Amino acid sequence: MLAKAAHGLADDLLTNTLLTARCPVVLAPAMHTEMWEHPATRENVATLRRRGAVVVEPAVGRLTGADTGKGRLPDPAEIFEVCRRVLARGSREPDLAGRHVVVSAGGTREPLDPVRFLGNRSSGKQGYALARTAAARGARVTLVAANTELPDPAGVDVVRVGTAVQLREAVLKAAADADAVVMAAAVADFRPAAYASGKIKKKDGQEPDPIVLLRNPDILAEISAERARPGQVVVGFAAETDDVLANGRTKLRRKGCDLLVVNEVGERRTFGSEENEAVVLGADGSETPVPYGPKEALAEIVWDLVTRRLA
Repeated sequence: MLAKAAHGLADDLLTNTLLTARCPVVLAPAMHTEMWEHPATRENVATLRRRGAVVVEPAVGRLTGADTGKGRLPDPAEIFEVCRRVLARGSREPDLAGRHVVVSAGGTREPLDPVRFLGNRSSGKQGYALARTAAARGARVTLVAANTELPDPAGVDVVRVGTAVQLREAVLKAAADADAVVMAAAVADFRPAAYASGKIKKKDGQEPDPIVLLRNPDILAEISAERARPGQVVVGFAAETDDVLANGRTKLRRKGCDLLVVNEVGERRTFGSEENEAVVLGADGSETPVPYGPKEALAEIVWDLVTRRLA
């Protein structure tokens, strides 16, 4: 009885806190996997989210005993990032609460031999900013990360991949029950037709054999054409070096997505930077310019546009 009374008192205190707080309360639970996955825990977490709390999902890793799994407290620095984003939104409700979103990030690598690959300069920072921002707005987030060295965002389920084919498989699986999919990863358009099991050697006096390339699957066009569920919102990214808006509009029509974030890139521009500048084109003819600034500012605008379409 005492335990039940104490539980009820704690519940009342939390409810009052949620009702009187000027911004959402952030909770970061940590426990063993079996406890986290217990139906009673899941229902309690769902109740907290319905009341406006932002619940940071536990991290996956070594637990207090010899076992591993989902239940670790996320890195404190990443919890801080969630709190900072929540505070920046002020009293606004976590408008992605109850939603599942999928974000891809980073750049795929297509192996040539055991030591070489075809790749690109993407750091994954924009995709990670999108994932962190969605988590701070209450979403359940699956982040499909390709070849990044960034720390896992707090409250985000991270699926690590290497190649475009692996990224496609992970995105299609995660998108099956997703409300929105944001394809921010830089996916290689081509892959080598053959993989050399040994390092490709240069031969004196001989030109190297040409490398035959195969086209990789067009993941954005595929998930746009075959929506996993009604009302699913799909967002793509277009990295252009010239005729940015014209090429972006053409790509938007070809891919069939709802929104396309178009930005100009280069060796020392956007890739690896903490800032970005873009224009978000909508299939409905809308055009939303995003001035030069932090990548999280662009992430906020993208999710603003997504939530309007989800509503």
